[in-house]
Amino acid sequence: MSKKAIILITFFVVLSVGFLGYAGYVIKGERGSFFGKEKLPILGVPGHTVPGFSFTDQEGKIKTKEDVKDKIYVAEYFFTTCTGICPKMNANMEKVYAKYKNNPDFLILSHTVDPEHDSVPVLKAYAEKHGADAKNWWFLTGSKKDLYRLARQGYLVDDGTYTGDEDFVHTQWFALVDKTGQIRGLYEGTKKQDVEKLIVDIDRLMEE
Repeated sequence: MSKKAIILITFFVVLSVGFLGYAGYVIKGERGSFFGKEKLPILGVPGHTVPGFSFTDQEGKIKTKEDVKDKIYVAEYFFTTCTGICPKMNANMEKVYAKYKNNPDFLILSHTVDPEHDSVPVLKAYAEKHGADAKNWWFLTGSKKDLYRLARQGYLVDDGTYTGDEDFVHTQWFALVDKTGQIRGLYEGTKKQDVEKLIVDIDRLMEE
């Protein structure tokens, strides 16, 4: 074999080893994405974002979409007199809150579905029961029509079907929202494994 052939073979071997090493490094990205970490999906129709809103928190302060600008947050719906799914949901939400309560870029928005009963003082007492600081865990009330519309058309946590004579939102879903208002995941707030996945996905979203 000529000297030139040996040089060429050596060059291609080194090149191949280098490429495989690099590919192996890249493939180690999350969920096996060849080009690095795979991003969370964007839910809803193309271009969907959470619309504007104006609600009152447990301190009597008005919160709008401007207040969540450039924040990652989790949205849920509940009511303080619920004895079914809500206690379990908010016990699980406490775990999420405990991990991120000191992160200035993270919020939790808990919307009441029973604004007639859940006044500001009632929400404040409920928030205190869950150890929630109003700076980053908001318990929100407002117009029932606006609350329900946001649940269905904004956060996509309720499909609008109900039984009985009165419309009522009663959903176990948590919505994960990114800094631009896009829905990046839905999680069953009553299920431990879903809440654990939510925490993992919040971390992933913070790295995007």
